[in-house]
Amino acid sequence: MDPSTKDYVAIVQCHIVKQRCAGYFCEQALQQRTGGFAAYPADRTYRHVMIDCGGCCGRGLQRKLANLVHQLEKQEGITRDRVAVQLSSCITKDSHHGPPCPHLDYLKTLIARMNLEVGEDTRISRLTESRRESGEYQA
Repeated sequence: MDPSTKDYVAIVQCHIVKQRCAGYFCEQALQQRTGGFAAYPADRTYRHVMIDCGGCCGRGLQRKLANLVHQLEKQEGITRDRVAVQLSSCITKDSHHGPPCPHLDYLKTLIARMNLEVGEDTRISRLTESRRESGEYQA
């Protein structure tokens, strides 16, 4: 995915994690262009929305993204090729929230079928990275 061609980012969090997490650190990573957002150009402003996967198995994500893409095009003329989907670290990485999502490949398949481009990871915590390096968490 080339983030320089995008105007809008849908940050997808785990439904279970979102019950506890407001997504502050994911949003901060986007604004600071760190972690999974490091490749996003700093000189661009991205609008974004934080959504959850819809719960296991993630099938609800397709409906949410379909609605988002429809409304963006209808209301603002933003086409799907200008929308990036960024899967949050709580979905893609082992951390204190839990292991990576067991439905990660399925989520990517749903997103690909919608002709949307997907990126992985949001915030990369130094503490969590050190725990991965020590073997406490999976890499």
